[in-house]
Amino acid sequence: MTVSEHQEPGGPIKVMVVDDHPMWRDAVARDLAEAGFDVVGTAGDGEQAVRRAPAAGPDVLVLDLNLPAKPGVQVCKELVGANPALRVLVLSASGEHADVLEAVKSGATGYLLKSASTEELIDAVRRTAVGDAVFTPGLAGLVLGEYRRLASDPAPSAPDEPKAPQLTDRETEVLRLVAKGLSYKQIAERLVISHRTVQNHVQNTLGKLQLHNRVELVRYAIERGLDDA
Repeated sequence: MTVSEHQEPGGPIKVMVVDDHPMWRDAVARDLAEAGFDVVGTAGDGEQAVRRAPAAGPDVLVLDLNLPAKPGVQVCKELVGANPALRVLVLSASGEHADVLEAVKSGATGYLLKSASTEELIDAVRRTAVGDAVFTPGLAGLVLGEYRRLASDPAPSAPDEPKAPQLTDRETEVLRLVAKGLSYKQIAERLVISHRTVQNHVQNTLGKLQLHNRVELVRYAIERGLDDA
């Protein structure tokens, strides 16, 4: 793979790797650097990650959950809370459903098992950077199923709750396909528009709905039944 394959128009995607196993951490950082990503930092525990990430300024945080000093879920919650534009890809040995759901609820954009190949990791980081929700096969269905369960519990609405923002027909169409689990590339092909146009529609929709990432967008769409439309 060439470096140019992975570079965005504004330069290479900046990545920070957080894992408490030095050999694993170094191997992941090396693989990503060789694939053309800009590895702007690493950390061996949760406290280090929270300290170093703001200065390093990564686009994507590749994060293990089982960390000393501060658990990965807490790291994710704090860093995404301070910088909602940060994308977090969890890279964990655990495929436990509770761990996956907790990671997503704390702000993670995707969840990959450590059994993934180097090619799968590189693809996942690239897709995470543009806002795709990336999950190891089998885990995406679990997350969507949990959102459906949450959506079936009617939330109490306040009497003075503001009206939902008005989306254009095209934004609603893109949102419906996002909720069905299609990638931006698949949506672009389906609607015969460019990948960049899909991203623009998603960004506009996020702004209108005051949501932070694609995972929240999927939940919003499912709560309104758009995935079944």
